Order: sequence, then C-alpha cells, then structure tokens
Amino acid sequence: MGTIKTMQLHRFVFAVLATAVLNAAQLQWAELGDLQLDSGQLIQDCRVAYRTYGQLNADRSNAILWPTWFGGTTEDLERLIGPGRLLDPTGYFLITVDALGNGVSSSPSNSRRQPGQAFPRFTIADMVRSQYELVTKKLGLKQLHAVVGISMGGMQAFEWVVAYPEFVRKAVPIVGTPQQTAYDLLLWRTELEILEQTTRCATSPAEAMKLVALVHRLALSTPDHFVRSVAVEQFPEQLTMLQAQYSRRNPDDWAAQLRAMIQHDITRRFGGSWEKTAAAIRAQLLVVVAMQDHMVNPQPSIKLAELLKARLLKLESDCGHLATNCEQSRIAQALAEFLRQ
Repeated sequence: MGTIKTMQLHRFVFAVLATAVLNAAQLQWAELGDLQLDSGQLIQDCRVAYRTYGQLNADRSNAILWPTWFGGTTEDLERLIGPGRLLDPTGYFLITVDALGNGVSSSPSNSRRQPGQAFPRFTIADMVRSQYELVTKKLGLKQLHAVVGISMGGMQAFEWVVAYPEFVRKAVPIVGTPQQTAYDLLLWRTELEILEQTTRCATSPAEAMKLVALVHRLALSTPDHFVRSVAVEQFPEQLTMLQAQYSRRNPDDWAAQLRAMIQHDITRRFGGSWEKTAAAIRAQLLVVVAMQDHMVNPQPSIKLAELLKARLLKLESDCGHLATNCEQSRIAQALAEFLRQ
C-alpha cells in the first residue's frame, strides 16, 4: 500500500511540475522588419511576440497557432493551457502569439519610430499577415494543423482561413465573428468615440480607460449573470477594481485594436458574397458561439458554419461573452476531439 501511495504521489508531483513548466513558456520575438499593411503603410521594425509549448513532430504537422483576444496577451492565455484546461498541448506544438497593438507586439505604446498616434492603422488581416511571417519565416512551417482563437482571436482565426486557405487544416473560432454586426459596431464605435473625445479634451489616459471599462463590462456578460455574480453591496468594490485594472491599459493600443475590429469582414475580399467566401475556405471548422453574447453577436458565425456544414457548438448559458469561462470544460472536450480527428 505504501508503494502504491508513493507512486501516486510521484505522479501527482510530476503532473504539477509539468503544468508549471507549461505555464512558464518564455516570451520570444520575431523581428519582421517593415511590415506592409492593407492601407499601403508600413509598421517599421515590426516585432511579434510569441511563446511555444511542446515539440514539433517529425513531419512538422502538429503546429497550432493561438492569437490573443482584444487587449489580451500571451501571458493571459497561459491560464487556459495545460491538462484539464481549455487546450492541452500534449502531442502538439502550440504557438501563442501576441496580436499587433496589444502592447507587447508592435503597438502605438512601444514603437520607437512610430509612437502613439503616429502608429499606422492596421487591420485584422494585417495581424494575420504578421503571424504568417512569424510561422513561415521565423519558425519555418509549411502548414498549421489548426488556428484557435477567442473573441478577437476568433476573428483572426476566421481571417486565417480565407487569407491562407491552403495553409490551415483546421480552425476553431470561439466567440469570434467573420463579420461585425450593427450591434457589434455600436459597441466598438462607442468605446472608440470615448477615447477620441477624451483625447480631444486632454483627459488623462487612465481616466479615459476608466470610462471605457464601464461600457466594456456592460457588454461582457448578460445582466442576469452580472446580478448573480456581483451582490449589490459588493458593487463599489468591484467597480473600483474594474476601473483600476483598465486604467493601466494604454488608450492608443486599445483604440488601434478597436479600429482593426471595426474594419473586420472576411467577405469583403469576395465582394461581400457569403457563398463565395464559404467556397474559398478549405479548412475544417469547429465554430463555437455564445447564444447570449452581447459583445460579439453569434449570427454571422452561425451563418457561415451552416454554409460550410461545419461543426457548430452553441453555448446556451447566460454568461454571454464570458461563456468561454463558464463552459470551459465543454469547449475543451469538443476542441480536443476536433483536433484529434
């Protein structure tokens, strides 16, 4: 019995250490030089940050790319990586990448040659182009097994399958969208208008982001979920914490990614035709939507999934855009099965 308990303890310790190693992936950099943008402008001395987990297999066919969500970083993604989490990288070579404008990869806040509002405007397609440069030129990959992304990461996943249709075998956009709806645009334009107006009024960056925080949190989940999660007597403390968190963000970075999302529409390159867009996609898709999402409306994703006859996972909880947290185990199971197929 003692031997069995010792073996069990060793297995437990090994699992803990393995998870710790996974979650300590080193931040690396790809120096891309001047990156050509859709607008014709250049991001000078473009740098893309990334982390890797696991090993490439012999035929280099097991690489998965995971770009960050709106305002998120690869450090934020680490809590979702590992056994028992959203994505278990065992058997894969997982690459998480910091999207342009997030304050880690090239952004208004960290550019030496194009700082602040001198930074050129970029699109979701430009984010994906920088990632293609990373995986082909820096990492030497010929194909990706999959692209996975949440929210704005899901928008990038949708862009990947039309921008590089032969390069991606599978894609899993989670609460993303192939095209903004009018309601999505209303939210993004409201946040952008706050930042543009406060800039004109010389409001401090911290105070501007505190206002954005209120609007953003309104859309992040449903009213029922928020009421259930935050007792009224806890609201002052929660509000203070929320605004403190957002006050540390850079408004130029936030505005840059907002503008990229506002322009996002994968049907544009096909003259607005959904049928032509679907016909151009070669990858297999698992599309995950939150039916009560108040931030990224699920209808365009559902429409494209139906045109493609793709697998569609509908999250029905009242968590809204936060359904990826509330229903993480369900998504993880579907994701693992899809990646194995």
